[in-house]
Amino acid sequence: MVGPPGSGKTMLAKRLPTILPALTLTEAIETTRVHSVMGLMDGRALVATRPFRSPHHTISDAGLIGGGTIPKPGEVSLAHHGVLFLDELPEFRKNVLEVLRQPLEEMRITISRAVGSITYPANVMLVAAMNPCPCGFYGDPQKDCTYSTLQIQRYRARISGPLLDRIDIQVEVPAVRYKELADQSAGEPSAVIRARVDRARDVQLARFHGRKIFCNAQMSARDLKRFCKVDAAAEKLLETAMTKLGLSARAYTRILKVSRTIADLDGLPEITAAQVAEAIQYRSLDRSFH
Repeated sequence: MVGPPGSGKTMLAKRLPTILPALTLTEAIETTRVHSVMGLMDGRALVATRPFRSPHHTISDAGLIGGGTIPKPGEVSLAHHGVLFLDELPEFRKNVLEVLRQPLEEMRITISRAVGSITYPANVMLVAAMNPCPCGFYGDPQKDCTYSTLQIQRYRARISGPLLDRIDIQVEVPAVRYKELADQSAGEPSAVIRARVDRARDVQLARFHGRKIFCNAQMSARDLKRFCKVDAAAEKLLETAMTKLGLSARAYTRILKVSRTIADLDGLPEITAAQVAEAIQYRSLDRSFH
């Protein structure tokens, strides 16, 4: 999420666990094992809710992915089957961000030491937030940005292309106006959104029945060919996006997976051009660099 200070990025991230599907028993047991290793159970027999971890940007790579003489799990593994929230993403040290590549791709983290190696699970939903520029007001209609285009590009370049490729959805979060703050009407409650998410997850569980995967994000290349077929109009949109934005093969597969999920949320059996267009719109940082 990219937006100025106070636009609600952190609040949105903290609300995410309230709309995610409930932990299955298998997921709860896996999460409990990791938390038990770190002595974080606090008398509980089982972790019953999805974890939400939000490490500070001064964290070390060992603190994030795990480490030590006797390797212990880091924040990535403690967020297993939950949300890992990185606020002020460009403020994290580059070497710390780069170690996220393995867990985001393989959903596990392997720590090697002289005495041997140990693998911890790391199937997380990574959520990150950042300002559009160092001062936070680039593109704001009310306040002027004090930084040059070159300085803004250097600031955004702290997030490498390979890491950005692994972030499926990149959205702009605009500043909240007074009229919206003063509006007394209630928005859509989390319970209603969660019911919609649960229905989409049920569709995916049925799709991958008998397999060790349970959601679209875990689809292989073979699954993409089987479950993410698109019509001619959608194919043309993808071709244009790949050419104009210079997207990588990984970004292409991510767009297809997001399109499949949007179709599931819409209750559609097939992906249409509308879902593909929406998925492409969710890559705002890719668009901003071209």
